[in-house]
Amino acid sequence: MAVFVLDKRKQPLMPCSEQRARKLLQAGCACVHRRFPFSIRIVDRKVSDCVVQPLTIKLDPGSKTTGIALVRESETVDPETGKVKNTVNVVTLIELTHRGRQISDALTARRQMRRRRRGNLRYRAPGFLNRTKPVGWLAPSLQHRVDTTWAWVDRLQCLAPVTAIAQELVRFDMQHMENPEISGVEYQQGTLAGYETREYLLEKWGRECAYCGLKDVPLQVEHIHPKAKVGGNRISNLTLACEPCNKKKGAQEIEKFLLKDHKRLDRILAQAKRPLKDAAAVNATRWALFNALKEMGLPVTTGSGGLTKFNRSRLAIPKTHALDAVCVLEC
Repeated sequence: MAVFVLDKRKQPLMPCSEQRARKLLQAGCACVHRRFPFSIRIVDRKVSDCVVQPLTIKLDPGSKTTGIALVRESETVDPETGKVKNTVNVVTLIELTHRGRQISDALTARRQMRRRRRGNLRYRAPGFLNRTKPVGWLAPSLQHRVDTTWAWVDRLQCLAPVTAIAQELVRFDMQHMENPEISGVEYQQGTLAGYETREYLLEKWGRECAYCGLKDVPLQVEHIHPKAKVGGNRISNLTLACEPCNKKKGAQEIEKFLLKDHKRLDRILAQAKRPLKDAAAVNATRWALFNALKEMGLPVTTGSGGLTKFNRSRLAIPKTHALDAVCVLEC
């Protein structure tokens, strides 16, 4: 992780490496400005005395973790072909873990305690009928995701010369995932529906084969209850399997295929019924985060989840939230 650098008037300069920051501190040319994220302040230099390059903050919003990447984009010309190539240099990577589930559980516990305490008192008229919520209201567990991401973007903007923000504006097609037969063929075979279903299955099943646990191999979408035996295309009936397991299972029922492995059978059936809470959280907060970022006054650009996945596959980058943020838009 790079060390953020400020001038003597606390204006952001280009981040430097940890070794260079250590030398500046030892020589007395800089002092510690902040412990986390670690940043230093040059005591005898101003922005006008330094060369500052524009940086971009890239965001990969998620339900549990949001990836943040601070990158420097530059254009280079290939001397052989003459084509302009866009190069992205990663300055720092951050993975922001959200506390949405803890907030939801805390509010539930508070509501239960209040209900128990008021149950022993006199009758009270219902007070929920006169409550109104403003336009754009989000539940506290969802608003927390927007606020913490915005706070970190604002913090980085004060520590680095940020000139633009890029956000992955992903959208999970909840209606199609729950009921693929809801409308015509064009809707079912759209690019968004196909990509989002596969991407959601990869996240849901941990990017491994559900039957043998094999990782880092090509995975195929597999029906838990075979379509040949009235198994539908609902997301609750889909899982991931490697090619050997998929061929071995064929049109067998999962109970017969895993007859000798009851633990794995129970785990798969329980995992298949897991609700789409993570996808719903991303859907509910994506526009709220976009509007909050626009109020910062910086140009905000958006990219699709398909483009992010294409860039990650093209560059053979491992799947992490922070590295996904690097792959947002062009890279």
